[in-house]
Amino acid sequence: MRRPRLFGGALIALALVLGLAGAGRDAWEAWVSQTRLPPLLSETSVEMRDREGALLRVYTVRGGRWRLGAGVEAVDPLYLRMLIAYEDKRFREHAGVDLWAMARAVTQAACNGRVVSGGSTLSMQVARLLEDSGTGRIEGKLRQMRLAWALERKLSKDQLLALYLTHAPYGGNLEGVRAATLAWFGKEPTRLTPAQAALLVALPQSPEARRPDRDWSAARAARDRVLARVHAAGVITDEAYETALREPVPRARIAFPRLAPHLTDRARAGDPLSVRHDLTLDARLQEQAGTLAREALLGRPGRLSIAMMVADHQSGEILASVGSASYGETSRRQGFVDMTQALRSPGSTLKPLVYAMAFDRGLAHPETVIDDRPVAFGGYAPQNFDGRFRGEIRVSEALQLSLNIPVVMLMDEIGPARFMAQLRRAGARPVLPGGKPGLAVALGGLGLRLEDLLRLYAGLARGGEALDLHWQKGQAAMPKGRIVSRVAAWQVGHILAGLRPPGGKAEGRLAFKTGTSYGHRDAWAVGFDGRHVAAVWMGRADGTPVPGAFGGDLAAPVLLELFQRIAPERTPLAVPPPETLIVENARLPLPLQRFRGRNAAFSAPADAPVMAFPPDGARLAMQPGLPLVVKIREGVPPFTVLADGAPAVTGARTREIALTGIGRGFHRLSVIDARGQSARVDIRLD
Repeated sequence: MRRPRLFGGALIALALVLGLAGAGRDAWEAWVSQTRLPPLLSETSVEMRDREGALLRVYTVRGGRWRLGAGVEAVDPLYLRMLIAYEDKRFREHAGVDLWAMARAVTQAACNGRVVSGGSTLSMQVARLLEDSGTGRIEGKLRQMRLAWALERKLSKDQLLALYLTHAPYGGNLEGVRAATLAWFGKEPTRLTPAQAALLVALPQSPEARRPDRDWSAARAARDRVLARVHAAGVITDEAYETALREPVPRARIAFPRLAPHLTDRARAGDPLSVRHDLTLDARLQEQAGTLAREALLGRPGRLSIAMMVADHQSGEILASVGSASYGETSRRQGFVDMTQALRSPGSTLKPLVYAMAFDRGLAHPETVIDDRPVAFGGYAPQNFDGRFRGEIRVSEALQLSLNIPVVMLMDEIGPARFMAQLRRAGARPVLPGGKPGLAVALGGLGLRLEDLLRLYAGLARGGEALDLHWQKGQAAMPKGRIVSRVAAWQVGHILAGLRPPGGKAEGRLAFKTGTSYGHRDAWAVGFDGRHVAAVWMGRADGTPVPGAFGGDLAAPVLLELFQRIAPERTPLAVPPPETLIVENARLPLPLQRFRGRNAAFSAPADAPVMAFPPDGARLAMQPGLPLVVKIREGVPPFTVLADGAPAVTGARTREIALTGIGRGFHRLSVIDARGQSARVDIRLD
């Protein structure tokens, strides 16, 4: 009778034990399920990437920390195997807490009187990192255990690893494995050596004490301990272990890239919610352009600044953008100002558009003769930069010499309003100081951005077809219509390609134009080859004059060097369109042989004599003992030349006549041909 009674008591005891266990389990389940989770989405650094995915710039998060997001797919699998083998070998099996590891750690600590091994799992470490809780106190450990169990119910193992890879500390303001590999190795963590992976495993355990830049020996010792354990666990081979021990540990941090800071700031401001921005920039070219900008200012006055941009005019992609050479500087050069977006006077860089429009309207041809002489349009009397007049000259030469008077004469025929409309069609955003455009816009009398000039010249390089330039990768290049015909665009490019570059290099392979604004405030150089277009500006950010600054001296050499860094072998310029009229002046249609303008009907007859030299308004230096040679074009000989109303030479049948006895001062020279037709000029002899 006792056995049944004992058996029944055992059953009751077992039932009580099971009941208590069940109640405990239910209580534990309720305790874990009621855990309040911290935010799992933390702020990570905004990343700027180039056209190939290379890192251009990284922004810090709150507190000045570098924290880059990372998933398991972004790191070397060897590192993950080493991390799990060293920190939590049963990571894939446990539910957040490894009770065996915890029991072992407690036993070892009791037997040795000190902590020999830790019992924290990777899940518990993630819990600590998310809440930034301590590791030494019992209540902290209990909270980490509870949170680890709760996290395991919400997240997969790979998601937990991603949190660790993003938040683990690696010394100083480095958080996450990607920030660590960029700072200590200068690369992404996709491919790591065993030695590098071991250092990354060791650093989070004591990130400040083991910082390689502070205690190199401590960092190496910690790395070697990791290598020894993972080698013993069979994660790496004997050969890999021996090689890893000999690999040096970095002694200093590598600076994070900060390429194209002005443009990346614009990108971030335009889309502040994006964590990653993919741009069309070329990191290699961007770095070289930034270096060139700094080199160009060496030995220059302290307040001088520089800006440049490069684009592919076939795709419309901006490849490099330098807003200044000293982004962080707030004084002297004012490097914080993005000079690619600053409104400045473009000087003579707009003249090619005027000529191209004149070609399109049948006003002129590159071989047309135009008279560079004193003119006045109401109260506006333009002057050439050097104050000289060259008389009759071919239009192509007038553009190459960047003369002011011929281009203003053409602008008077075209009309400033039409010119401004075409400038806007090219994608530029001109700003007029007075509101209504006048003839001076041909000489840079308006406000324009460097990026606007880049758009204009990209359109000329594309055969007159405007294309919207862009710096956001994946954005479609949208055609903006035609600026000028492809013939006019080719003619202008061909003329500009005939300019002799500084140093005589690459003549004929680059079409470029320089410009200097009024008062020497801005020095420009803009050009293109068959694939790329680039613009360079130099001046002071505050707009004050730079004495002696000229686009040809300051900006042009930088532009040529920039093209060398784009590609040593340039893409050839376009061939002339089949409809292009390529003939000398004598074979041009009569209206194109000589530019006369809308008032030609009130001018002298076409066969009337013309004083080709000296031109009207000329200021000449006297040559002691030498006569003043007068050159006559057109007219019928014999000629009579008068000096200040008195006959100086009569019956002359040659078209070059030497005048003697003319002294210093102002003089009026007149010529009369056999038909009684005349011409006169006013000159000054010094």
